[in-house]
Amino acid sequence: MSIRKAQSFINGEWLTTDREKQEIKNPFTGEVIGEQYFAQSDDVEIALATAYKGKKQVKNIPIIERSKILKKAAYLLEENKEKFAKLLSSELGKPLKDTLGEVDRSIETLELSGEEAKRLHGETIPGSSSERGLNTIASIYRVPVGVVAAITPFNAPLNLVCHKVGPAFAGGNVTLLKPAPQTTLIATAFLQLLFEAGFPKNAIHMLLGGVDVGQQIVKDERINVISFTGGLVASRNISQIAGIKKTLFELGGNAATIVHQDADIETAARLCAKTGYSNSGQSCISVQRIYVQEEIKDNFIELLKQEVSKLKVGDPLDPHTDIGTLVDEKAAGRVIEWINEAVESGAEIIQGGTKNGASVEPTVLFNPPKKSKVVCEEVFGPIVSVIPYKNIEEAIQESNDSPFGLQTGIFTNQIDLAYRVADEMEVGGIVINGTSNFRLDHLPYGGVKNSGIGREGPRYALEEMTESKMVVLRV
Repeated sequence: MSIRKAQSFINGEWLTTDREKQEIKNPFTGEVIGEQYFAQSDDVEIALATAYKGKKQVKNIPIIERSKILKKAAYLLEENKEKFAKLLSSELGKPLKDTLGEVDRSIETLELSGEEAKRLHGETIPGSSSERGLNTIASIYRVPVGVVAAITPFNAPLNLVCHKVGPAFAGGNVTLLKPAPQTTLIATAFLQLLFEAGFPKNAIHMLLGGVDVGQQIVKDERINVISFTGGLVASRNISQIAGIKKTLFELGGNAATIVHQDADIETAARLCAKTGYSNSGQSCISVQRIYVQEEIKDNFIELLKQEVSKLKVGDPLDPHTDIGTLVDEKAAGRVIEWINEAVESGAEIIQGGTKNGASVEPTVLFNPPKKSKVVCEEVFGPIVSVIPYKNIEEAIQESNDSPFGLQTGIFTNQIDLAYRVADEMEVGGIVINGTSNFRLDHLPYGGVKNSGIGREGPRYALEEMTESKMVVLRV
């Protein structure tokens, strides 16, 4: 693959390359596939000033035009599906079968954003329900917030950019995008595609860089909404410096899935294996804790081992590969440290537990202690822990005993039990007869507790990225 360049885009221009440079390597081969050029403090200031200045122009773009542009971008992405999927696999180490799926989801997200742009409905309220409101009527409609700071992670670097840029533009806003430093090539390619689709160059600016760039963006008063997907430490930092502005956080989790004794355990084992290790476990809702009723634990573990053993670890560009690499070798080393800590604390390795470069073999642990990192923190790696429970009350209590609350899965054939569990789970979403790792892009997605604030999904993000305005008419 030829060397690509990732550059910031500000005020309608790609920045020249006379800035701090960093190589971009394929995490599987170690080959240099690109180079990125980080924005300087002056660049950030220019982007902020330009975004603020341009928000009125973007607001005045007719809704039908915004919708057409987003749908054209979806069409172009469909035409370039394989190209984008291969770039994702090369930059991130995510298997091609998964990156093809991510491109499909990104197309859908852009299409949904284009549709939702036309559904920004308001309402009228009669004033006569109050004695002081006789002969008045109020009209409420939605208007853009202005400038949206979109800060995205590396694990789904195309679709999660679409989940921010799509609704922001649908609502008539300017986006200031800061993609993850690990995946700037895909962000650069996506912006180029947007412009080919007719996306106004004053409607988006992109800044490449690390924490310093992010901090300069989020603390600035010209930003109206911060939409951040990432980790808890960064979100706390954003909260401390953001000031008075709306913050939308889609954060992490240590997702639980419950397998009750009456469940179809063959299906449960197959889905847990499939969704516990996809993208090497680098997903906020990846199956991390599996609570299995004691009566079926031995059978379930044997079935899970069989399913995990079928997963092929290897070259992400091989269409038969199920598990590629983690984002880099440092991340793989941290995962191995967590496995070792769990074993030293009493956990048993059922399968896996080894590392090769940036790849970690899919690992199954049995009964790690509650306080071990693989249970109480977010693994973000290919580790699944099987933990037995006696009764459903215990499973609910253990699942909820977490600072996170993103999504949960429950396998059972008792519908009343399933809804009881759903009612008692402290999470943003629960999947019945499925694992925690299930997301449709048109549904509201987000968590409670330390898993986030607000909801994603074009319809729901669009509400967050617009404000209601009231006009009162005295008749």
